[in-house]
Amino acid sequence: MANPRVVAISQARMTSTRLPGKVLMPAAGRPLLAHHLGRLSRTPGLDAVVLATTVNAADDPVAECAQGLGVTVFRGDEQDVLGRFAGAAALAGADLVVRVTADCPLIDPALVGRLIAAFRESHSTGQPLDYLSIDSTRYPRGLDAEIFPRRLLDEATANATDPAEREHVTPYIYRRPDRFRLGMALAPDAVMEPEEFPLDGQRWCVDEPADYELVRRLLEALLPATPGFGWQDCCKLLRDHPDWVDINRSVRQKTLH
Repeated sequence: MANPRVVAISQARMTSTRLPGKVLMPAAGRPLLAHHLGRLSRTPGLDAVVLATTVNAADDPVAECAQGLGVTVFRGDEQDVLGRFAGAAALAGADLVVRVTADCPLIDPALVGRLIAAFRESHSTGQPLDYLSIDSTRYPRGLDAEIFPRRLLDEATANATDPAEREHVTPYIYRRPDRFRLGMALAPDAVMEPEEFPLDGQRWCVDEPADYELVRRLLEALLPATPGFGWQDCCKLLRDHPDWVDINRSVRQKTLH
């Protein structure tokens, strides 16, 4: 495909089990969702951003927040996130889908752009990938993104029966390396030495109150002077405030079930 339409789809709802309403919690004068969508929209190589939320009345404020930012909203079933993504992709006319989640207010546009570029480069070199992700074991959690063709999203929506595959969207693809060409996850360049600032185990996503406290501090410290900050700027700030790293150190990532 010479010029595929690349669409980022982010999922959000108010009924998070661990921190209800987290996506609209305030930081630096704006809801976390507004930070997330604003940063995502600056991604190079991206043609559109869509928010996939639910039809529940509780999520009306989520939809209103996104629409107020000029972001297209698709509303679907709360439990069938896979079907929600497929509906959002169809609404946006996507050829390639970038999947992110709205609990990542510090998402890095340049890093997501690098993911898109690497995926598209695989198609121009004759070894086209079906799936590529940012390596969440080597980057802090909260910078996560995945990219794949919409046709695989449609196939997964038609065929997936495992509840985990319908809730988490992409397991249908990455659980089948015999069928799909999976790329090696995108890892950090040698920007800073691990001895200087270890990236593994860092959590910049928002699942629990401690996560929110850390992310709020980062946003409020970085935005006044560096509104277009990237993930390396977060690293530098945390290096200057090593005690902040301990704020959410005890929080554990929810695993696939």
